[in-house]
Amino acid sequence: MSERWFVIVNPISGGGKGLTDFPKISHLLRESGIEHDPVFTEHRYHATELSVEAANRGYRKLIVVGGDGTLNEVVNGLFIQKQCQPKDILLAVIAVGTGNDWVRTFGIPRNYSAVVRAIKEGHSYLQDVGKVTYTESKVQQTRYMANVAGLGFDAYVIKIFNHLKLKGYKGKWLYIYSLLKGYFTAKPAGVTIEVDGKVIYNRLLLSLAVGICRYNGGGIQQLPRAVANDGLLDLTIIRPVHWWHVVFRAKRLFNGDIYSIGHIHHAQGKEVKITSAPPIPVETDGELQGVSPVSISVVQQAIRCVVTKEFLEK
Repeated sequence: MSERWFVIVNPISGGGKGLTDFPKISHLLRESGIEHDPVFTEHRYHATELSVEAANRGYRKLIVVGGDGTLNEVVNGLFIQKQCQPKDILLAVIAVGTGNDWVRTFGIPRNYSAVVRAIKEGHSYLQDVGKVTYTESKVQQTRYMANVAGLGFDAYVIKIFNHLKLKGYKGKWLYIYSLLKGYFTAKPAGVTIEVDGKVIYNRLLLSLAVGICRYNGGGIQQLPRAVANDGLLDLTIIRPVHWWHVVFRAKRLFNGDIYSIGHIHHAQGKEVKITSAPPIPVETDGELQGVSPVSISVVQQAIRCVVTKEFLEK
């Protein structure tokens, strides 16, 4: 099984694109001589179970057909399984999700033919992973993230967004609506942020992003200075801000100039600890988890991912 690809398909990803587009994706894989065995997820965290099963059965190549949430579940499965090191399994992503932020950092194409070509070429990259410890039902829990963890406003937006999706709403407007509603409903909390043992922030906070990669929220460059294999976590700290500070500078959210907006600051470190009063929610790779207190540490060059030749040559 070590030469065959185990394909984990999320059929509801991207409003059902995982299901409707997979026949085309599978055809392209076969045309490229990529032998593969597909399995469809049936419930939340099923992708985690399937990635553990794949490792136990001897697969060392995984393709995720889904979005950032499906990737997050698979990455957590890689750390649960005990057959090999997580980085011994080659991981590829064919993005069919709503946000698809992880692929943006690596310039992985959304075009199915192009991404299948990249899988065939087999260029890989060892990226860091974040280990996130948080509180859920007064119990400490741990999960791993491949992209970005968000606290405060970010998590409120995800909560609103997921609620709308569960009610059957679709479309790009969902995230914009969730952002607006989140801004007017999320309340700043008193937060202390400690990086590598030093307190760097102790005041009211609107939002905090801690991550490995650059993009979050459907294309926003929330962490534009992040380098995915440098052994550091990047932080974007947003103090309470009037809506007009952001609306009239919205372009800077997407072009990498976010830190030129007042009230938004950058930091880096290997370990981050967050405490707050009251507790604030946390999300990892777009999936709601628990609440603060939260600690996040970096696991350096922990997973091996398929990227394009062009990305490696930059």
